[in-house]
Amino acid sequence: MASDELITESAADFAGALPEGGVLLALDLGSKTIGLATCDAGWRFATAGKTLPRGKFGRDREALRALMEQRGVAGLILGLPRNMDGSEGPRAQASRAYARNLAEAFGLPLLLWDERWSTQSAETAMIGQGTSRAKRAERIDSHAAAIILQAAIDRLAGGTIL
Repeated sequence: MASDELITESAADFAGALPEGGVLLALDLGSKTIGLATCDAGWRFATAGKTLPRGKFGRDREALRALMEQRGVAGLILGLPRNMDGSEGPRAQASRAYARNLAEAFGLPLLLWDERWSTQSAETAMIGQGTSRAKRAERIDSHAAAIILQAAIDRLAGGTIL
């Protein structure tokens, strides 16, 4: 299957390409870091994971491969940073290019998920938990990835797949 055929924005198409259940890995691409989150095989709970320093794709790929092999990842979800009006700018195009690289490297189904409010939601939650500004800066991308993933698995597992 060609890498472009693995990438979708449709939760229904993504679910159809996956085995029933299985661990999913979400990525929130920052300019300097990649936030990671995984869920349980039953698609109930997203958990913030590591935040990787972002580098050349080859280095990112190897760090992701190790994590994916360890967790037995069945599919990928990548945050798609749309503008508030739904249009796409340079960051969204960069995320689409990264998605193509991921699909080519791993051959797994990949869902592009609208992430417009994920970072703000993560920051609000972390402030509510009393997380210091320094710790928020370290962890914001992984918490945003968890918000992206939780929204996607709620759609996938909740029977409201669009």
